[in-house]
Amino acid sequence: MHSSCKLLSLAVFCFSLMGYAQAEKEVTPKTYVAYKTPKEIVIDGDEADSAWDKVEWTSPFIDIEGVEKPKYTTQVKMLWDDNYYYLLAKIEEPHVWANLRQRDTIIFYNNDFEVFIDPDNDTHNYYELEINALNTAWDLFINKPYRENNVVLNDWNITGLKSAVKVNGTLNDPSDIDKGWTLEIAIPWAAYRKSYGENNVPKDNFWKVNFSRVNWQHSIVDGKYERKKDTEGKFLPEYNWVWSPMGVINMHEPEKWAYVYFSSKEIGGKDFFTIPEDEKVKWELYTLYRAQKRYYQQHNAWAKSLENIAKKSISVDNKILKPILENHSSGFNILIKSPFSNKTLIIKEDGKIITK
Repeated sequence: MHSSCKLLSLAVFCFSLMGYAQAEKEVTPKTYVAYKTPKEIVIDGDEADSAWDKVEWTSPFIDIEGVEKPKYTTQVKMLWDDNYYYLLAKIEEPHVWANLRQRDTIIFYNNDFEVFIDPDNDTHNYYELEINALNTAWDLFINKPYRENNVVLNDWNITGLKSAVKVNGTLNDPSDIDKGWTLEIAIPWAAYRKSYGENNVPKDNFWKVNFSRVNWQHSIVDGKYERKKDTEGKFLPEYNWVWSPMGVINMHEPEKWAYVYFSSKEIGGKDFFTIPEDEKVKWELYTLYRAQKRYYQQHNAWAKSLENIAKKSISVDNKILKPILENHSSGFNILIKSPFSNKTLIIKEDGKIITK
């Protein structure tokens, strides 16, 4: 199941349970250093811009659960300047097709490329962008993951978004074999501004980011591509291929997204990013959060002791963590004082992380 539960009440309910019912595989988020480009990139869907030649591709996308190698290769490059976050996606595909032309329709009903961004890394108030081979966009603001009672703003748009597609082959022509398509995107930082007048460019800082590619099996009907159906007339499930694996068929667990570090060094420089230890502490908090959710499903009440939901000892980088559980009338808090920063990290019953 993909982000496909979106905007459908029954499906959203199903999605909210899904993260706790499915056996999740342990994953380690990917990392990428995005360098600053001194010159604005022309968004034309062509990878020939000299700036792109100087930066590395991400590792190839893998299956969302991290268990199978995809049929076709997908990779991304990233750059930034004071105005835009630049993305170049190269998508191998022998059958490039799309038929959705209206903005903010459910674009993943076509093969698509998707961008997920959580600027402040608290898993709330994050953004999603989907684009198909016709360069039709669907952009969303999501106040909480679908595992909680959330609000999805489908009418939110990335003002100033630039995107372009170049097909290496022929779009919507089943008579030949294509090589794929490239997608070039410029997302203005201003779209993610937290408040009026605030500078939201993440210079020498990281944001949580992930990318997904939806790929459908297809049929050719009356000379046109269509999503393939089974013998009962139901659409076959899509493939979900992602940059950083989720360990479960659900993109909406932002705590598992990758780390993109926006280095102030220009293209050609060398910079390094290591995931901070406090981020690893947060991973442990989310393990406890999910265990509390499972406990509630089984007992219709929150666990009052961590012994009911967790192993006796929790450690990060050979440091022992000492979580504290606080129950209150509307939920719970789990607190850990980081042995690395001495900051107190708190996760609430809705999965939001607070640092004090």
